[in-house]
Amino acid sequence: QVQLVESGGGSVQAGGSLRLSCAASGSTYSVTCMGWFRQAPGKEREWVGLIAATDGRTYYRDSVKGRFTVSQDNAKNTLDLQMNNLKPEDTAMYYCAARVFFAWLGYCPLSERNYNSWGQGTQVAVSS
Repeated sequence: QVQLVESGGGSVQAGGSLRLSCAASGSTYSVTCMGWFRQAPGKEREWVGLIAATDGRTYYRDSVKGRFTVSQDNAKNTLDLQMNNLKPEDTAMYYCAARVFFAWLGYCPLSERNYNSWGQGTQVAVSS
């Protein structure tokens, strides 16, 4: 069991920045990938950025490349999402997620169905 709790959401103007944090607890030794997903009202949930616990490799969807940065602190069991130059299109509920398995695939899958631990979400609103 891995428990995830997000924090850091809020309302900002376009061009501003926010830093989201995710605190993990429980069987974190079994985490192979962690990442951030988001879902806007009426839209499908989409992956934002991922990081492999094994080697620190990161993945970013095209719309956030160069603006968002995923990082993890294994000692503190935290996952952060630094969001810069925010756009109204970034408005969504942001979720922290973890893939909790002993086996390492060699990569982090992008589909949400591959992640079995989820936080409650933190709201991000970007005004124009």
